Amino acid sequence: MRDERLPSISLGNILQMNLVELTKADRLGHTSGPLRAWITFFKHWQEELLMAQFTHEPVEQAMDRLRELSADEETRRLAFVRARALHDEVSLLNDAERRGLEKGRREVARNLIAMQLLTDEQIATATGLTEAQIKALRAS
Repeated sequence: MRDERLPSISLGNILQMNLVELTKADRLGHTSGPLRAWITFFKHWQEELLMAQFTHEPVEQAMDRLRELSADEETRRLAFVRARALHDEVSLLNDAERRGLEKGRREVARNLIAMQLLTDEQIATATGLTEAQIKALRAS
């Protein structure tokens, strides 16, 4: 591995990056070692008994830091607030998407009504709206 700005300097084996898809990690066949310890940490960090089996120092440090953060009431509160905000954001985006789709369906239905080529039943089938909604759009 080399630094892009200083290609004459080799970064060696100490600095390495491992990309592992956690859902596929068990297929690697590693039964021990640092990589297995990190995979276990990311998949099972909430399971104290399982994590106690690993003695890889960086993983132990990560677990200690996680315990510290979990013990701090203000940090837990901030994490809860952040999680709630993320959940609210997803809900708002889903609602906006739903309203946008509904608006789009109604616009398509209005265009089909204006063309005067299809029955209300055909327009309802094409747009996913109900015949009652088509009749209301036609009346407006």
